[in-house]
Amino acid sequence: MSDGILSDLDMDAPRHSKPTYTPVAAKMGVVIEHRASGVVGVILSFKPQQVIIRDRHGRDHTLTPRPGAFSIAGEPVTLRQPTTHEVAPEVTFTASGSVDVGNAPARMARASRIWVEGIHDAELIEKVWGDDLRLEGIVVEQMEGADDLVERVSRFGPRSGRRVAVLLDHLVQGSKESRIASGISDPNVLIVGHPYVDVWQTIRPEVAGIAAWPDIPMGTEWKRGVMDHFGATGETGLFWKRLLDRVSTFRDLEIPMVGAVEQMIDFVTATS
Repeated sequence: MSDGILSDLDMDAPRHSKPTYTPVAAKMGVVIEHRASGVVGVILSFKPQQVIIRDRHGRDHTLTPRPGAFSIAGEPVTLRQPTTHEVAPEVTFTASGSVDVGNAPARMARASRIWVEGIHDAELIEKVWGDDLRLEGIVVEQMEGADDLVERVSRFGPRSGRRVAVLLDHLVQGSKESRIASGISDPNVLIVGHPYVDVWQTIRPEVAGIAAWPDIPMGTEWKRGVMDHFGATGETGLFWKRLLDRVSTFRDLEIPMVGAVEQMIDFVTATS
């Protein structure tokens, strides 16, 4: 009976076993990623039936610690109860006020984008929110002005999973920027801004070492007018570098700027 339907099978061959995962102590403050949902955060508490982690927004997630359900630095692991001798690392925060996830690898870039008017906007956002951007896989692109925003949005082709959030200076009623923004109506496009003439003004005056930002007459280039007011010479870019060096955290910025950037990050990560 050598030609039966089971004749080609080795009945003594080892059977497939379940995958095994490295057990790792679920110490408070350890950065983990929930593989099914993609939620990344630090461990707040652990029980055999549940683990609570806090994401960069300060939101808490209660999840089930099944074998291989989480990963650390890209490696699937099984969380276990830490022993009394295993010390938890200290929880720290980034410049944006988010939980610092340490050396977690940067996420692959999303199709969604954040657009800003110029290099100074991009550098300020990188200084404060850079860790968040890399963790979330968000690319910030410069527009070099907003005059062609309607055409640019059309070329980009926003849709679900391919969103764009735009940051505009001086987004107040009656401004050129508000008129440009009114020409765009798309659920996958978010336009936010701040009331200040230039991104320099989003730095709090006391952080910049001044009592207040000066009023610059209409018709005068704003950045150059500021430098002239304070008797500063040289290139505006060099003056900006000195301003940027004074910024350490989101607390050094005006609230409308902080709110606008947080809004953009939430928007482009919501459905991607």
